[in-house]
Amino acid sequence: MNLDRSAGGPLVRGFTPKGFRIDDTTVLEAALLTVSEAIAWTPPPLGALDEAALAAILDPAPEFVLLGTGNTLARPPRALVAALDARGIGIEPMDSRAAARAWGVLRSEGRQVSAALYPLGA
Repeated sequence: MNLDRSAGGPLVRGFTPKGFRIDDTTVLEAALLTVSEAIAWTPPPLGALDEAALAAILDPAPEFVLLGTGNTLARPPRALVAALDARGIGIEPMDSRAAARAWGVLRSEGRQVSAALYPLGA
């Protein structure tokens, strides 16, 4: 992955057996991404995911949250989707590799998005 950094912020540069390679030096098993930083994350089981677990990436409110659900696509809890919708924030679930790639494309376009990436083994 070699995407334009003109929009700033962290970029997922690749995948390792231990997780996501962020920029050139950081490897995180699971990550929260904002337009300005990558944060190590210990996510709850997907069925228990709620706003509190995503608090670090919801203020300021992004256009939407890319939710990487691990090796395969899984739907987030309906309560989370409804809570984010009430705040005017969308959520786009996909497998974590696809979410990491989408993150880079959207950030290169200057989009104000956030991402929550579950471990690749999840």
